[in-house]
Amino acid sequence: MRKILIATHNPAKKEEIKKFLSDLPFEFVTLDEVGITTDVEETGKTFEENAVLKATFYAKASGLPTISDDGGIEIDALGGEPGVKSKRWIGGIETSDEDLIVYTMKRMEGIPLEKRGAQMRLVAAFATPDKLISTGEGIVRGIIAEKPSSSPLKKGFPFRQVFFIPEINKHYNQEEMTEEEELRYNHRRKALEKLKPYLQNVANRKDS
Repeated sequence: MRKILIATHNPAKKEEIKKFLSDLPFEFVTLDEVGITTDVEETGKTFEENAVLKATFYAKASGLPTISDDGGIEIDALGGEPGVKSKRWIGGIETSDEDLIVYTMKRMEGIPLEKRGAQMRLVAAFATPDKLISTGEGIVRGIIAEKPSSSPLKKGFPFRQVFFIPEINKHYNQEEMTEEEELRYNHRRKALEKLKPYLQNVANRKDS
């Protein structure tokens, strides 16, 4: 079975990507599983630039077709912050999931419900060792909740604790959402769906 590299060290991200691509005939492996410890500096000014940067770098480094993504939350009342700086919103350095949740709540203090609009946005990129194949974007709109979700935090997904989808009256938390709701709203799934035709082409290649 042909291997596809998921360019992440985050087990939760790997499991989510595997779930949304489970209908494709691939063995999905992570950076840790192929022994790559090098981290790419995410110097892009957009989610797309960072996703492409990682996909192309790790495809060449591993010799494997590679999926990478970059995403975060964009809060209307904060002029789109943190956006591409979602992981390094506090002081320009990576901080804990818990600190990001607390910081988000602090920044949103006093902002009325009707002005708490936000979106989770993600760009996924797919590259082979010799070229970039395609990118896809996924977005889900909602609001910043007045209180974080009381459901368990999934490590690496802090903003899902504070993002609320009024249409279903639930936080954007896997523990709260039904499987049907997750399929409908998940922004990573929406991005990956746009890559599926290209992944299928790889699966159909005779040399695979």
